[in-house]
Amino acid sequence: MMISPALAADATHAAGPFYAEPTFWLTVAFIIFVALLARPVWSRMTTALDARAAAIQTELEEARQLREEAQATLASYQRKQRDAAKEAEKLMAQAQDEARRLTTEAEKNLADTLKRLEALTTEKIAQAQSRALDEVRAEAVEIALAATERLLRERMDDTHADALVDQAINELPQKLQ
Repeated sequence: MMISPALAADATHAAGPFYAEPTFWLTVAFIIFVALLARPVWSRMTTALDARAAAIQTELEEARQLREEAQATLASYQRKQRDAAKEAEKLMAQAQDEARRLTTEAEKNLADTLKRLEALTTEKIAQAQSRALDEVRAEAVEIALAATERLLRERMDDTHADALVDQAINELPQKLQ
């Protein structure tokens, strides 16, 4: 048996007004219950979300500070690297200047040493030449004396020799003056 929709609608109107129905009051009670329950749940939810937002904000702030510190540290290291590079260039330039100065000084010292060695060698050569000339002269004098002695022995007689000795003795005081 089926009830027609028109009869069902008449039956609902025949029972009374809508607020007299238990379904209406059940619905009203459910809405009030949900409203009363939703207020503390809503406040807990918003509190939890606010706490979560604050935590996220704190993390973002810490991340920003860390990023700024990292950038400052990076800038500091870059500045130190530039300073170190400048210092290295400065040291390199000083080393090159020092090397040039030492090279110039070494060249000058070498030239001075070579001049001294050349002068010393020239002096030794001159001394050797002088000794050689003296030896040659001494040898020549010895040879000449020996030849003269031999000639005198062979060609001179005793009377002529005595006359020459007397003449040399007479000339001696004049030569000593």
